[in-house]
Amino acid sequence: MLDFEEIRLNALSLNLTVATTGASGSLFLKHLLDAIDLDERVLYINFVASDSALRVMAEELGLSGRSNLLEQLFKSIGRKPSPKFRQQANADIGANIASGSYPVNAMVIIPCSVGTLSRIASGNAEHLIERAADVCLKEKRPLVLCIREAPLNKIHIRNMYRAADAGATIFPLIPAFYYRPATLDEMAREFAYRVLAHIGLPQLNAFQWQG
Repeated sequence: MLDFEEIRLNALSLNLTVATTGASGSLFLKHLLDAIDLDERVLYINFVASDSALRVMAEELGLSGRSNLLEQLFKSIGRKPSPKFRQQANADIGANIASGSYPVNAMVIIPCSVGTLSRIASGNAEHLIERAADVCLKEKRPLVLCIREAPLNKIHIRNMYRAADAGATIFPLIPAFYYRPATLDEMAREFAYRVLAHIGLPQLNAFQWQG
């Protein structure tokens, strides 16, 4: 069972889970997958998309279909995904990441809808994304929830507290502007770099404030 500090000290051959749900922000997912695809410290990436995420990705990135989702996404970047990607079906509750015996160093849900947040906070693990998140919590593994919603009602805020109290990191999908990003892609890429640095994968090209 690894915590964030252990990952920072042993950031070699990491096994990550990345999930995406039905909230706006597919561009941030795209840049996070792009970065970890190129990161030699990452050995495997288990990728899961909910049905609602597929709808959002179709609207925001022009993607369609399920079986070749990763191929379509990386085609828009200009290359093919590496063999370290393993796309999992959200309905497959018997997948590897549904078990605590399967070694996962960290899980990131980006973007994370408040519906997914609610199910994680209440322990409702009917689908693979919520089950994999529940496994991270029970095994004391890093779980990062990039929440995307505005405005937030009291139910959302309570659920964020419950998830955080159980061990998750609430990492709202709020990009920075102090480095003056020139494009949406630059803004999304820097946010993805911040998330990766938080799980022990700092990126060489990430912006660093010098004061």
